[in-house]
Amino acid sequence: MAVRAVVVEADGGSRGNPGPAGYGAVVRDPATGEVLAERSEAIGTATNNVAEYRGLIAGLEAAAELGAAEVEARMDSKLVVEQMCGRWQIKNPGLRPLAAQAAGLVARFAAVRFTWVPRERNQHADALANAAMDAAAGMAPARPVVATPRIVEPPREVAGPDSAARAAAREVAARAAIGRATGTDPATTPASWEPRPTESATRLILVRHGETERTVQKQYSGRGDVPLTDRGRAQAGATAARVAALAPSVAAVVSSPLSRCTATAEAIAAVVGNPPVRTDDDLVECDFGVWEGRTFAEVRADWSGELDAWLASTRVAPPEGESFAAVAERTGRAVERLRTAYPGETVVVVSHVSPIKLVLRDALAAGDAFLHRLYLDTAGVSVLDLYPDGGVAVRSVNDTAHLTSH
Repeated sequence: MAVRAVVVEADGGSRGNPGPAGYGAVVRDPATGEVLAERSEAIGTATNNVAEYRGLIAGLEAAAELGAAEVEARMDSKLVVEQMCGRWQIKNPGLRPLAAQAAGLVARFAAVRFTWVPRERNQHADALANAAMDAAAGMAPARPVVATPRIVEPPREVAGPDSAARAAAREVAARAAIGRATGTDPATTPASWEPRPTESATRLILVRHGETERTVQKQYSGRGDVPLTDRGRAQAGATAARVAALAPSVAAVVSSPLSRCTATAEAIAAVVGNPPVRTDDDLVECDFGVWEGRTFAEVRADWSGELDAWLASTRVAPPEGESFAAVAERTGRAVERLRTAYPGETVVVVSHVSPIKLVLRDALAAGDAFLHRLYLDTAGVSVLDLYPDGGVAVRSVNDTAHLTSH
């Protein structure tokens, strides 16, 4: 029978580091402490950290086999907990494939929280791991001595700005907020093929900023305030003409506060009646943390495990950065504010590739794979209509016909 939530306790170790190694993992019912599954294995010669990751992987696999939707993974390895939360780099190349495998399993659940616990609160998994280490060392196998099943104690969570629990909660909140704003909430959105009158909708013209030097170099460009190139300014002018053709009347131009967006927004405002350009911090680009200004190849070389984990789940943030789940929450707030403030009017929104992708993902009720399959050009234009009854119509995506000569 499938269970909704479980606790995974995992451990691993070696005698010699590296030396004879093994792991143990226990899956419990969080309410009663009942043991639902055990896993342990001798893995030959390995390091402590490799064995710890193997224990985590085995525990997550067991939780998946039980049909769990939510997991709290408890370990006494601070290294594994911090690396899986995205706060510590994975510097050891031997751990990166294991971290990527664990991240792939994490993506299969609705929510996963990682919690550090002291060793005395991880005795069952520790005993299983020690028995596996004995087997790896060629000692006679012995049944591990473990404590009687108990009520699982409330965790003492690792402090940090982006725990998996908070990231998961933010993602749920973001989906709900954008669902209400863009009509993707199936509980409230009417299904209909009936044509809708466009004059009743709030129309958002979503514009990605013009080219910068970092887009030319294909570098991660998040919170760094890089200006438009000469070509980027020309793109902004061409986009302004395109927006003016799409929208004879514009109620507002709202922009990310970064200069590459405000410069694009000002060019548009100048040809649509010159409304003031208002900035909204919720429209700023994702914070890519230590990856800022680096190419994908450079990140792959130095943060391979972290990159795989980030690509596998929108709840994972780059080291010292921000998850896409967090970006989705704040862009959802921005969209909701615009829908409420400008009923039946047109608003130009100038932002970045990640926020616009996330708005379109939720408007189309798409999954996370959409984020990696949609390409948005600099100065590309997308149009989205939001109706008072929660309906939504995506009119166009990444229109670049105006950029043929730029």
